[in-house]
Amino acid sequence: MNTIDTNKTKKANLGKMKNLALSVLILAVVLFFVAHHYEIAWLKAISEAAMVGGIADWFAVVALFKHPLGIPIPHTALIPNNKDDIGRNLGSFVSDEFLIKEKLEIKIDEFDFATKATAWLKSKKNATTVASLVVENVIPGILKTIDDADVQHFIQKQFENKMQQLNFGQWVAIGLESLSKSDKLAQLITNVLTVLASELQASKEEIDERVKTATPWYTLGVADKKIANGVFAGLYEFIEMAKEEDSSIRQRVNKYFLDYIEELKSSPEMQQKISNLVTEFTQKSEVQDYIGSIWQEIKDAVNDDLEKGEASQIKSNLTQMIINFAITIQDDLALTTKINNFIKIDLLNVLLKNKKAIGELIASSVQSWDKKEIADKLELEVGKDLQFIRINGSVVGGFVGLIIYFVEQFI
Repeated sequence: MNTIDTNKTKKANLGKMKNLALSVLILAVVLFFVAHHYEIAWLKAISEAAMVGGIADWFAVVALFKHPLGIPIPHTALIPNNKDDIGRNLGSFVSDEFLIKEKLEIKIDEFDFATKATAWLKSKKNATTVASLVVENVIPGILKTIDDADVQHFIQKQFENKMQQLNFGQWVAIGLESLSKSDKLAQLITNVLTVLASELQASKEEIDERVKTATPWYTLGVADKKIANGVFAGLYEFIEMAKEEDSSIRQRVNKYFLDYIEELKSSPEMQQKISNLVTEFTQKSEVQDYIGSIWQEIKDAVNDDLEKGEASQIKSNLTQMIINFAITIQDDLALTTKINNFIKIDLLNVLLKNKKAIGELIASSVQSWDKKEIADKLELEVGKDLQFIRINGSVVGGFVGLIIYFVEQFI
């Protein structure tokens, strides 16, 4: 039920109670005329006293909120005429009587925020509500607020700093050492030699041309072909022999490889050279542009997912994360105690430090209200119960009138 419906209900209930109190007063008036007409002394005493009590209490109740019958009688319309004092007294009362450390500690302990909050969040409906608020309001707001260029620069800078901190040379040494202890080293060397042989075969004409260019002019090209073929055959035979695992060449290649690993492991200079090569590669404009584009790809992916509404994977994951978080906390007594203590300490500090400001806020809020507004607000809240004063005034007045009548008769 919203505020408007609640106020309508309160007004209806207040009207019913006013009519009931008026009906009791009218009944007293009717009884007075009946008693006067039929000369019933005791009924006349009751009705007279009931009318006096009812009218007096009507005056008292009305005088709290307005001038009875619109007549500006002194000391009536007490609440609107004294609203500033009421506001100051109410603010002082709340700050002095309620915002006390001992009382607040008891109330906060009784509330047990962590247990209530986790119990509420465990519900899938509630967790979905929270996730929806984050997905529909928080995340889009953050994405719109963030400057893309700043984020891209930040990612690039962080990537660069992280790359400079890493010792790639040491990683390469560790990787090669692990490779040397397995059968894959021999296969790797064989594959490299096979590639070299293939490239040598494909470059035969280029070798011929280079030999021809390097041969002295006075040989008249007679020895060019023979020298080129000799160079090619020597290189090709060397590679083919190296491919055989039991050949002396292959043994020297293996030894060279192992020696290089040992030197790389123990040489900070060699490790730094490899790290520098990697770092220089990452600083190329193409790599930097790719790294910078990561943010835009992430942003586009998030926006695309959020547009799916109920089918959003982010929303679904966030909902489940909230539920799991609530279950984890609820099952952890130490954690719930820490949360409650944290809230207790922080909330107490905030309330106690600002108790005077809270009192002043209450006072200023009441003082800012219109006189009629504050009278209507208070009458709407407590006016229904005050009508019982009018009813009791008539009823009690009638009984008192009857007692006075019997006492008078007795005397």
